[in-house]
Amino acid sequence: MSQDQTGRRVIAVAPMPPEKSAYALARYSRSPDSIEDSIRWVHGHSSEKFWEQFYFDYGHASIADLGHVIICFEEISELAAIRLEDEPLWDGQAKSSRYQNFASSRWFVPGQIRGSETEAVYEGILRSLAEIYRLLHDPLTTFLSEREPKPDTMKPADYQRTIAARAFDVTRYLLPLAAKTNVGQVVSIRTLEKQITRLLSSQLPELRAIGEDLKEACQRPPVNLWGELCGQKEGLRDPLAPTLARHAKPNAYQESVYGELARYAKEALRGTGLDQPGSWGPPETVDLIEPHHPLDEVVTTLLYRVSHAPYRALLAVVNEWTDKQKQDTIEVATRQRGPYDELIREFRSGYAFNFDILMDIGAWRDMHRHRRCQQVQQNFTTLHGYDTPPPLTEAGLDREYRQAMDAVRQDIELLKKKDQEASLYAIPFGFKVRCLFKMDYAEVDYISKLRSGVKGHWSYRTVAWQMKQRLAQRVPSLGDRIQATPPDIEDTLTR
Repeated sequence: MSQDQTGRRVIAVAPMPPEKSAYALARYSRSPDSIEDSIRWVHGHSSEKFWEQFYFDYGHASIADLGHVIICFEEISELAAIRLEDEPLWDGQAKSSRYQNFASSRWFVPGQIRGSETEAVYEGILRSLAEIYRLLHDPLTTFLSEREPKPDTMKPADYQRTIAARAFDVTRYLLPLAAKTNVGQVVSIRTLEKQITRLLSSQLPELRAIGEDLKEACQRPPVNLWGELCGQKEGLRDPLAPTLARHAKPNAYQESVYGELARYAKEALRGTGLDQPGSWGPPETVDLIEPHHPLDEVVTTLLYRVSHAPYRALLAVVNEWTDKQKQDTIEVATRQRGPYDELIREFRSGYAFNFDILMDIGAWRDMHRHRRCQQVQQNFTTLHGYDTPPPLTEAGLDREYRQAMDAVRQDIELLKKKDQEASLYAIPFGFKVRCLFKMDYAEVDYISKLRSGVKGHWSYRTVAWQMKQRLAQRVPSLGDRIQATPPDIEDTLTR
């Protein structure tokens, strides 16, 4: 603590149970007391009563921003990790598929196929992917080492780690969404409550189970290993966030809205050809959509979310619709909405720059981390085909990769007829996913500059560079100012 003759104080407060720290700071903002007096007050009064009254009864949601938690999720699928991280106000890290070897990792098996013939088909797909993942790593490492010899200025250990990472950049294309991973997050308890609700409302059983586990973890005292290592005899005895956990439950609007939209879109788009990939025309990696009417944007985005068609093709259909048809779409997306439910993210519109991006799942995982934009991702599928990493072609190893991916694609289509959920988990990172990125100019500048750098993966480097190029074509005075790096400028040994 510091204090000078003006009476100014700057105080660092030691960690407290999240609900109690939020209570203390909320009271601190509503009284003339010092922070010490506010903490003493909270220590002697029930935080549960405070939360019940102000957070749940009065709806003062912002007080939950004042308490933060560290939560770790281990041995969850990559698919679950993606959905877990899908929060705008989220800080966290997942186990990196670029820098870690997943060869010995296990994979998630959906509960409903365990012990069945379908499980054998599912396991066969994942074993074949794991085998090619292992077989390609050593020849790739040898090829990259020969192409990029160790500089005299680079330590051998640093060089080996860098070459190994570049090899994983390639082999991760074979990782399925079922691969198990770990995620660590630091979030406010306001975000935590939204996250639990969203997980409990999911159609995916694994996510609902994680939601239940998260509720349970909030009702227990947190792990205090650091305190034990520092010699503390007793850790925190208070549960992490018991009041929020007790109130968290599935949300009827979130549970039903996307299913209803999917059924509506199937009928509304019947006869347009948009359910046939061949009718979409040559796919573009990055398409910058021209500005259009806000109503058309919302309606097109709603349809985009539950289809696999490009945004531009859907917009062309919507442009021909009557106002009633457009309003019918919005009605489907809102009729189950309760008085306290936020609109789903597809309603977030009005951004100056909307990019429809088609890229491999692995690289999209890195782009997914950007929070200063709105992302609307279509469901994972094999419809868009897969990417082939350039180093595989350069090393003469692409034939084995293509054979494996083609075989897996056929197997996934057969598996889909037996179990839709299992076929989703079996999709490898190399297959493409379509995602709409809505943002302002500052975010275009940030993503284009950061993600096009030589340290990055070639796939998202290409996307970031094309974002700059598309903007420069549209608005040269802004696009030309973005300091992005062309993807043909390489430095394999930079990390």
